[in-house]
Amino acid sequence: MNERELYQKKAQAKLDEWKAELDKLKAQASSASADKQLELNRHIDDLDAKIEQSERKLEELSNSSEESWESIKQGFESAWTTLKGSFKDAADKFK
Repeated sequence: MNERELYQKKAQAKLDEWKAELDKLKAQASSASADKQLELNRHIDDLDAKIEQSERKLEELSNSSEESWESIKQGFESAWTTLKGSFKDAADKFK
């Protein structure tokens, strides 16, 4: 397996992990008070959108040519950094 394939596998595994974490956050939000639920659902919606964006970028990365791979990888890493920060922020809200 080459570097590109390993990178994609690692990224997909982390996305799957974050999806599972998002499911846990959804369960937590459903047991919160109505006001808190509204706030938490906004964070959940934001995370959901960012996960979808990262999945699209990963798909784009998977379908890229060797020549464009590095450029697309940078876009993916930018989306990745945003998603990671959003998960940290959301986790703080759920405490």
